[in-house]
Amino acid sequence: MSQTPYDAVLQAARGLPEVETALAAEMLGASLLGSVYAIADGERADAVREFVGGFLTHTARRRTPAARATRSVFAALVPQAAGAGRVRPGPNPPPWAAQLGKVRLLETWAYGDVYGDQTSYLATFAYDEPGAGGGEHALVILVDHNIGIVKDLFVGEPADKLLDEVRRAADSDDLVWLKSVPPAVMRTQVEFRLEITDNLSTLPDGGSLATDRLLASARLATFPQASNGVSGTAPFGLSGFADLDPAELLAGFLAAEPGRSLTGDGGPGDEAVRYSVQLILDFVRDSPEHDPLRWSPAVAGLFLLDWVHRRAVLNEDDVAALPQVLRAWVAWSARQRELPAAAAAATDEAIEMMTPEFVRLHGAAQPTDPPSSIIPRPR
Repeated sequence: MSQTPYDAVLQAARGLPEVETALAAEMLGASLLGSVYAIADGERADAVREFVGGFLTHTARRRTPAARATRSVFAALVPQAAGAGRVRPGPNPPPWAAQLGKVRLLETWAYGDVYGDQTSYLATFAYDEPGAGGGEHALVILVDHNIGIVKDLFVGEPADKLLDEVRRAADSDDLVWLKSVPPAVMRTQVEFRLEITDNLSTLPDGGSLATDRLLASARLATFPQASNGVSGTAPFGLSGFADLDPAELLAGFLAAEPGRSLTGDGGPGDEAVRYSVQLILDFVRDSPEHDPLRWSPAVAGLFLLDWVHRRAVLNEDDVAALPQVLRAWVAWSARQRELPAAAAAATDEAIEMMTPEFVRLHGAAQPTDPPSSIIPRPR
């Protein structure tokens, strides 16, 4: 008889009854389910849930310690799976069986770069009975706001050491922030991005996203739900600009330095400036966070070296004007956000450094997006 995928997983889990704690059991179980998650063709959460339901059915009559332990761990990690609520540990379960999922949330933190490129969320947990459950541990989830997904996550221990490392990094770098956040904010910020990540055709390379994904979900399920008004679309501590009116933004930019100087004598001229700002705002509308004032070296590179060459038809005046207008827009935006001077300077220097490549790409390429998405110059 050929071996089924359920039998293969059960064989891989044969050492599960011998692990010492519930945390070790949950991490091993999550890693086994991570292989299902990683190879699923989209809708990964549904694929794992269906697999666990099938596994529980397939092993319902198995009486080995490994089968019983694996069923208990999978049911704790994926309680929405069919049959999970009917799983019982059976006679002589491992000492840790009663502690599966029995954790309490201790602290929730967020930290990231001042640009808002990435935010990491860190939550710490303790088991009701640490002897059988395991030590205090942390869930860390990295959100990449430039591409709108969870780029990595992991569960690690000891929690206090992980949190101390983050504190030291924030204390030693003026461009890194660290804040305590309400649990509901963390849950809201990461859950919908996890759903996006689950449906990617290809997962981000490296890291432990697949192996720890199911344990992350189980831990997030212990968080309170967000109340109305809690934002889930912008980096914590850097939100509030995504809904600004484009016309008001343009007026404010042109009324203040350095935007005001662009349309005066020696500047690129009103038409080129307005088209450049239009391109900047259209790029923002295409971005995951829709924040017109959030600029970094990475975001500037996405705009100047990729997006513009796919979406815009530029004449020579536009090519000369766009980097200049972008530098002015970035400087003005940094003041609106009250970014550290070093952060604003780093983005300005990056734009200056990438301008020759921007000019080269303009001469070597034509817009590659469908004609309907090409942004025309204003008449």
